[in-house]
Amino acid sequence: MDFCQSDEVQAMRVEARKFTEEKIVPFADKWDEEHHFPIEVVRQMGELGFFGCCIPEEFGGTNVGHLAQAVLCEEVGRGSASLRVAFNTQCWGTAFSILRHGTEEQKKKWIPDLISAKKIGCFAITEPNAGSDTLSMKTTAKPTDDGFVLNGNKIWISYASRADLALVYAYHDRDAGSKGLSAFVVDLHSPGVSTSDLDKMGTRTSPTSEICFEEVKIPKDALLGKLGDGVKILFSSLNQTRLGCAAGGVGLAQACLDVAAKYCDEREQFGQKIGQFQMNQEIVATMAVDIEAARLLTYRAAWQKDQGQVGNVLETSMAKYMAAEAAQRCAHGAMKILGSYGYSTEYPVARYYRDAVLYQIVEGTVNVQKMIIAQDQLGIRKANR
Repeated sequence: MDFCQSDEVQAMRVEARKFTEEKIVPFADKWDEEHHFPIEVVRQMGELGFFGCCIPEEFGGTNVGHLAQAVLCEEVGRGSASLRVAFNTQCWGTAFSILRHGTEEQKKKWIPDLISAKKIGCFAITEPNAGSDTLSMKTTAKPTDDGFVLNGNKIWISYASRADLALVYAYHDRDAGSKGLSAFVVDLHSPGVSTSDLDKMGTRTSPTSEICFEEVKIPKDALLGKLGDGVKILFSSLNQTRLGCAAGGVGLAQACLDVAAKYCDEREQFGQKIGQFQMNQEIVATMAVDIEAARLLTYRAAWQKDQGQVGNVLETSMAKYMAAEAAQRCAHGAMKILGSYGYSTEYPVARYYRDAVLYQIVEGTVNVQKMIIAQDQLGIRKANR
């Protein structure tokens, strides 16, 4: 495999880093404190083509690949874990799923507006009693003569209260088990849809909401794929959004190392810079290796997708698991080095520390990723099928 990035991708990295340093980093702590969602920044990212790397040009994308998308996601993730989420809401979890499973009409209708961020998207899987056990969801989409009637509740849905559309998973036939699950592209401005924001410890710039569907009438062409394709679409979508989490986790971990290394070079105690103390050197070395390992696993998973292996569940789960753990360990390491200043709001480390935890939860917890990896290695259930 060759991770050598083209001049185009390298230029995109430079542009994303410059954008992040100018448009995100100076305001990220204030946005977080105020629970403010800077939708205008997401739209600017869309205008710059950040969300269209794995989308063909005919639908408004740049078609430069998943590795390029991961690189951009990593760079934005260095500035804000909350805005990193947009790579999943606008592309990997929505537009890319529509690209793979939608009709030509659906692709033309939804994809250009999603990747340009003219419309904000989200995807709705989790329910109050359906987390890791996704197939225990209770939301239904009852077929009617002219479409479907959607009823149910989704929870912990990123960007939902600001979104224009959602990729919603619901049972059209609960008695059919997993074959009764389908996917629908739902206009969130439809009558009967309501949202309410949830308060949370971190990623406070990213609105996270509950969605209530009450007798929501959706047309026949809201169905993505065929009836019963829900399981296939859901898990293939998760295998892409987990790449976004991995890339974002790498970015956050790198941000932690950056601030810790800078502090080590500035702070003096006992007559010398604290970077001279071996215990701090041990923390920095561990952080650097964690980041490099997570980055390589993430780039490998992205590279494989660019070779047509979009079903690389094992490698993507490894990347997501390692990046989530690296983000948490690096955030803790930065907190140790900065001490009370890390705990204060003077530095962004407190935000990093709170945000890092989410990478161990979203898009499949670390335990889910370890289960996928272990069952593959033990021959219980192959991940890549």
